[in-house]
Amino acid sequence: MLKKHIVPFSVVATLFILAKVFTYQMPLSKKSLFKEEKLSSTITKTDSIKVEDVVKPLSLMAQLNFADETLPLGDKRVERKMKKVLAAHSYKNTHTNLLHQKAAKWFPVIEPILAAYGIPNDFKYLALVESGMTEGTSPKGAAGIWQFMPGTARNYGLKVNGDVDERYNLRKSTIAACKYIREMYKGLESWTLVAAAYNVGDGRLRKQINNQNQDNYYKMRLNRETGGYVYKVISMKQIMEHPKRYGYKKPRVLLAYNGG
Repeated sequence: MLKKHIVPFSVVATLFILAKVFTYQMPLSKKSLFKEEKLSSTITKTDSIKVEDVVKPLSLMAQLNFADETLPLGDKRVERKMKKVLAAHSYKNTHTNLLHQKAAKWFPVIEPILAAYGIPNDFKYLALVESGMTEGTSPKGAAGIWQFMPGTARNYGLKVNGDVDERYNLRKSTIAACKYIREMYKGLESWTLVAAAYNVGDGRLRKQINNQNQDNYYKMRLNRETGGYVYKVISMKQIMEHPKRYGYKKPRVLLAYNGG
């Protein structure tokens, strides 16, 4: 009779002990997992800091580009020239607060038209270099924001006569400029060369490319104005996008509406 009672009691006792052991081990497992998780996240964070410490900030030359076409890195001549032109476009030398104001007014008109014709947004800075966003006429007869000569303007759909001169119409002249720029790109296949050609003329630049057997703008021998033209455009882009770096006390004016 005693043996019959002992067997069930042993079973109950065994189950009770196992339940206690299981109860005590569960929180311990959770705590252990939490520690492992914390340790893992700490290691990851430390690793990410180490990676960031290794990454060095880009040099000024590596940051500069025109229409996503970079300047040749390691070329000391190009670097000296670029820094010289940037220095010439500081606030002290150019006082371009007026340019900032005019760009903020006109760029919202120019940018969507450039985008519609597939022209890089950086070409808006050509207008600032060409005319400073004024509407004057050059000694050679170029006029309007994009400084079109009468013949070129007519070739690209603008009316220029004694009664009307559409070179002064911002929208129409920008459309004409886009047509001209796009046509030049078909032959030159470089936005940097197109910018240079806008200054010197498509035919003259092609002639220099053939004569020199060189199609890298930064390595070509060009007249003084054209040879510095793209540098000026890049400088204009820099002072507009990063005014405080170049002596402007006011923060950047909202210039780009399409990601420029």
